Amino acid sequence: MLFAKSGKKALGPCEPRIIVTRGKIAKNLWHAIILPCLLWVYPMRILGIESSCDETGVALIDSEQGLLAHALYSQVAEHAEYGGVVPELASRDHVRKLMPLIREVIANAKANPGDIDAVSYTAGPGLVGALLVGAMAARAIAWSWGVPAIPIHHMEGHLLAPMLEDPRPEFPFLALLVSGGHTMLVHVEAVGRYSVLGESLDDAVGEAFDKTAKLLGLGYPGGPALASLAEQGSLDRFAFPRPMTDRPGLDFSFSGLKTYALNTMEKLDGGAQDKADVARAFEQAVVETLLIKCRRALRETGLRRLVVAGGVGANKRLREGLQTMVRKEKAEVYFPRMEFCTDNGAMIALAGLIRYEAGARGEATFAVRPRWPLDELREPA
Repeated sequence: MLFAKSGKKALGPCEPRIIVTRGKIAKNLWHAIILPCLLWVYPMRILGIESSCDETGVALIDSEQGLLAHALYSQVAEHAEYGGVVPELASRDHVRKLMPLIREVIANAKANPGDIDAVSYTAGPGLVGALLVGAMAARAIAWSWGVPAIPIHHMEGHLLAPMLEDPRPEFPFLALLVSGGHTMLVHVEAVGRYSVLGESLDDAVGEAFDKTAKLLGLGYPGGPALASLAEQGSLDRFAFPRPMTDRPGLDFSFSGLKTYALNTMEKLDGGAQDKADVARAFEQAVVETLLIKCRRALRETGLRRLVVAGGVGANKRLREGLQTMVRKEKAEVYFPRMEFCTDNGAMIALAGLIRYEAGARGEATFAVRPRWPLDELREPA
């Protein structure tokens, strides 16, 4: 039974919470002595749930063994006929798929509810209905198991996803977060200590990919389709602008590139090669813009580690360009594996584990946040 928790360990994670309520001295004692001892004696296991948009992700992570199991259900096929995500359909599909995925992950990990110390879930940003499905399920399960439920910022999950790999980046580092809804450069000092250095003033880079793909008559999701078409295009035929690279600063703007692609197409016959050449020029302009901004940020901050996360981080030309750029800058770049570039439960489980080990336990009440600035996050306490 999913909601039956048995085999509770001695000195389990619920018991020390009594200590935390006894004042600042007891709290410091908990963080400095008791928690490290428990982490050494008892490996921590966190169940992570992601449901912010059109992918249902679940994962189970262990503080010693790493990722034990993960599962993902993508709704791309359901939304393809509409050319984008329909929020109500996304929420309903999360309702149908979430509990079976949780059972699947626990079974694949050869675990049982008694082994799990906390449940982490995406609390925002995202589609409010989709977020509520994951949040309500996570908190109901956590309550029935007698463990904490830890809310996670979706972009923090992406930002920490490269830490699932070996070697993992050390703090501090510069992060490039590139997805369908976000484009930003972030100075990361530690978990919860984020300074946004630059972000898109209009379309996110993934959004620009999708919109340009649509005007080229490509399917949804547009980013991978456009990148595939660009493989057949000529790099020399069109020269698209590199927006906001001719001025100081680290902000981005991609809506003008989409318009430039549209104006270019209107002057052409619209044949297959025309579309491929426009796709190639568009992709190259986006990649070079991101490279210029990342190089500028590395030089301005003095950081030597660059972390790339988000769905656009899977783009082949972007990865190759960043690897070449950091070698010249004598820096390092870290990517998550391809399957963890897009939304997934593993990144939420990892973020939950890191925050749990730092003392986060969640509140008795909860709320999801469709809009949630990353720099509003704080260190776990």
